This record gives sequence, C-alpha cells and structure tokens, in this order.
Amino acid sequence: MKATQIIKKIGIFVKADPKAGRKADELEKWLHAQGTAVIRKENRPFELTNRNNTKYSAPADLFCVFVLGGDGTFLSAVRWIGDQKIPILGIKFGDIGFLAETSEESLISAADAVLKKEFSTETRIRLMVRVVRDEIDRACETVLNDVVINRGALARLANIDTYIDEHYLTTYRADGLIVATPTGSTAYSVAAGGPIIHPTVPGIIMTPICPFTLTNRPLIIPDTACITIRLGAKSSDIMLTFDGQEGLEIDDRDTIIIKKGKYPVTMISLPGQNYYDILKSKLSWSGGRA
Repeated sequence: MKATQIIKKIGIFVKADPKAGRKADELEKWLHAQGTAVIRKENRPFELTNRNNTKYSAPADLFCVFVLGGDGTFLSAVRWIGDQKIPILGIKFGDIGFLAETSEESLISAADAVLKKEFSTETRIRLMVRVVRDEIDRACETVLNDVVINRGALARLANIDTYIDEHYLTTYRADGLIVATPTGSTAYSVAAGGPIIHPTVPGIIMTPICPFTLTNRPLIIPDTACITIRLGAKSSDIMLTFDGQEGLEIDDRDTIIIKKGKYPVTMISLPGQNYYDILKSKLSWSGGRA
C-alpha cells in the first residue's frame, strides 16, 4: 500500500482570545499527532508600510494557514501571508465571520479534510493602494476588503475629487468614500448602502458614505480600472484606512491611486459549503434549502 504523503508544515493564526487560544492548542496537538509541524502566530498590530518586511511574513513553505478568529483576524492573517500563494482557511470565532469557511465545532474535521487534500481553492482579488505626496510614496498597501476615506467627528463634509482611468468622474461631498472588492462588499460598503457582489465577479465598488447629493449612488466599475482620488483644498481631519487594520491621515497634498493588485488571496473551500447558504445565514435572510 502506498503511504499517504505527510503535509510537513501548516500555519495557525490565532485571535488574541482565551477561547480561540484553547482551540488552537487542540488543533496544534492534533496536527502534531498527524506528523505535521505547526507555525503559530497570534494576531498583533501590523505596522503600516511594513508589508514586505520578512520579520512579519509567513514562512514560504507553509502548506496552508488556519485562521481562528473573526473577520478582523482573517484580514490580519492575509497581511501576514502577503503576496505569497499560501491558501488560507477561516474558522469562525468572531461575531459575523463572512470570511470564515466553517465554525469552531468543525475545526478538526476541516483539518482532516485539508490533510487529505479534500478541498478546492478560489482566488479573491485584492486592491493595491498607493498614497503619493510630492512624488514620494507615503504608503503602499494591499487590501482584501476595502480602503476607506473617512472624515473626523468634527470635520466638515469631505470634498473627494474622483477620476476613473484619468477621466474626471465627480466630486463626492460626503462623510467619506469606500472603495471595496467583491469580497469586501459584505463589509462596510453594504452598511453604507452598497450592493452585495459575488466574490468571483470582476469588479470594484465605490460607495459614498452619507453623500450630500442623493444622486451620488454606489457605482461598480471593471476591476481593470484605475481610480485616482484627491481631496479638496484645505481638507483636514481626514483618515484613510486599509481593511480597517491601519490608518493614515491625509490632506489635499496627497493623491490616492487604487487598482487591482497583482497578487490575489487563495482561499480554501471545503466540500458541502455554498456561498449563498453562508450569505443567507450571516444576513439572517428567510428561506430554507429547496
């Protein structure tokens, strides 16, 4: 009988939470019993613009990464993996968990399926975001969910000059603007009135936050487009956030350039999982299976 090839190394990325930590201990012990080494990392704040620093990067020889936590932990794990093609699997411990493939109760069965390679993968686009001032990059980040321009609590409406492929689109007068991927369509964008888009649809969503002009509606553009954003004169107390993980204060001296990133995220899909069933469950929609 031919021996099954042992998967040598798996990553575990864990929410800083006692319950998640105990579950990670259980998974780590189980993986060691299967002859698989484990690289374990706790979710910690990620330094802005340090995405290429090897000190913060996942080892390149990981077969995959299990993420034990909510969507915030998942997004941090994606940043840890960086541009590498390491598949990632979310195990829900947070409140919503749109990015989780399964729940903590199914952790060991999910791990068993992974070790037996009984899974498929799909890619999710990311956005590359550059912030340029005086021809110098202040930040260069990739995001899986969204990049958000938000005014401060006491700031006036932001004037956000927006261009698509260098063609002037409009000036949003609003509390802010969300630029999201299809994966991020179920995050901040949907709360601001944006559409839900299947993760494999090739598009980018632009959703104004509380626009002054009611005709400023969410817009879906091709994922081949390049978005350029500048703030109106004398803008102040405006923050740019990347996946809700990091923030950067910006003003009218900055140019924000957003386009599809070169390196998508590879996500593991287990047998029997269906995107629409997960969507209905997370959003508490009515209706059962046919």
